[in-house]
Amino acid sequence: MEINTKVFETPNGLVEGVQTKWEVFNILIVTGSKGFLACPAIDIDACQRYGVAAALVESSADNPIGTLERFANRKITKVNAKASELGIKVGMPATEAFALIA
Repeated sequence: MEINTKVFETPNGLVEGVQTKWEVFNILIVTGSKGFLACPAIDIDACQRYGVAAALVESSADNPIGTLERFANRKITKVNAKASELGIKVGMPATEAFALIA
């Protein structure tokens, strides 16, 4: 297992990405003080029950996110209610959502 991190600068402050990488699978998440964005391996509906703003970014077995650098080039595919309250919307570029979770 390997863990990588990357800091992204937004107009509203910094967010930090974390990638946990196994040989054939990755979990990627970008976190800010107001919530997080993640790959589809995370259950954002469960996060809603804890009052946490969370959204998913596009990824599939055929087109995985793969790296934190690629994470920034993805679009939002699912948003829980708390993330929606921050202004995060389906179809929004991840970089725009970064600023909303910072």
